[in-house]
Amino acid sequence: MTIQDDMNLLILNKLKEIEKDYDITVLWAVESGSRAWGFESEDSDYDVRFIYKRKMYDYLKLEQTRDVLEIQIDDTLDIVGWDLDKALKLLYRSNPSLLEWLNSPIIYLESDFDYRIKELVASYYQEDRLLYHYLNMCKSTIKKYFQSEKVLAKKYFYAIRPILACLWIMDNHQTPPVLFKTLCDSVLPSELLPSINKLLMIKRTKDESYAINHIKVVDSFLEGKIKEVERYLSISEFTNDLDWNLLNTFFINEVM
Repeated sequence: MTIQDDMNLLILNKLKEIEKDYDITVLWAVESGSRAWGFESEDSDYDVRFIYKRKMYDYLKLEQTRDVLEIQIDDTLDIVGWDLDKALKLLYRSNPSLLEWLNSPIIYLESDFDYRIKELVASYYQEDRLLYHYLNMCKSTIKKYFQSEKVLAKKYFYAIRPILACLWIMDNHQTPPVLFKTLCDSVLPSELLPSINKLLMIKRTKDESYAINHIKVVDSFLEGKIKEVERYLSISEFTNDLDWNLLNTFFINEVM
């Protein structure tokens, strides 16, 4: 068995324990973060994310019940779950993290819940919310980590990936793919490919603390595309005329 096979088995067993310990049903469990994006380092941890539902009577109680489960197994395995109630409220707001969970290429536990909820995604797609999220992620990474002489190699990806996601959204008007390679193949200029491939090699063979000199061609690309996305947002009109009916019906059907 490979290390990944061992982790898959461990994660499935942990999810079964969580179901028993918290009296819930796990509906969907995936990998999130660098492993799902496809540029993990040798020492990257596992970020397991799942959606769960409680028993129907739990949703009828007057006292508020916590809608997040956070289980830190060790330094390499982090497990976080969102209640179905929370997940659907986030879907109403086109939450990017939830959408990435639903589109993760690494699935630990799946069911037909996936197909049911994905039918709702298009009805609550809000382009401006996604664009602002990914744009701000890119800008905050640059502001926090790009001001010194050297930059952590992994932070380049935390700036490049979100700006590529913005370009995908502007071109396709859809939720961007999770895999970094798919984004690169679709919207990355060919002249940047050698620099990105070099970064990928560094990211996969060095630890998370490895720092490099600035890559000027990538820095210039980020600066120019940030301005392009900002211009797009300033001149575009977005209509987010949504209601709760589909989500309410979906929620009632799921918990019953």
